[in-house]
Amino acid sequence: MGMSVGMGGRGGRGHRRRGRHHGLMSEINVTPMVDVMLVLLIIFMVAAPMLTVGVPVDLPETKASALNADTQPIAITIDGTGKIFLQETEIPEDELVAKLQAISKTGYEERILIRGDKTTNYGDAMVVMGLITSAGYKNIALLSLPQQGQ
Repeated sequence: MGMSVGMGGRGGRGHRRRGRHHGLMSEINVTPMVDVMLVLLIIFMVAAPMLTVGVPVDLPETKASALNADTQPIAITIDGTGKIFLQETEIPEDELVAKLQAISKTGYEERILIRGDKTTNYGDAMVVMGLITSAGYKNIALLSLPQQGQ
């Protein structure tokens, strides 16, 4: 009488089911990712023109080169009627110096852009520049559009 000593009738190296294999799927479905990216692209393309900050003014055109700006400069706008705006907020002329001194983050080396309408009086622009320098700022630039054509 002989008996075989084995795995109890399980057939060798353990019991595995043959048939369906329910392992992890290691493939990435790229289609939803492309759809999301295209939607984001369209959103940014539509929203980008609306992100221009400032009061709407008709800037003069010059042959000056573009500025290389790493940080967002302080923008002071003088519209055609002589009103002064700090970023997008209208501010009285006598409060400009105090506001500029209060918002200086990196000392007085921060760049200030003066945006003036084509119809702005030259004297008004000079008064604003004088106020900015009396507030302690030295890095001042006048903003214009690139000249079209020749």
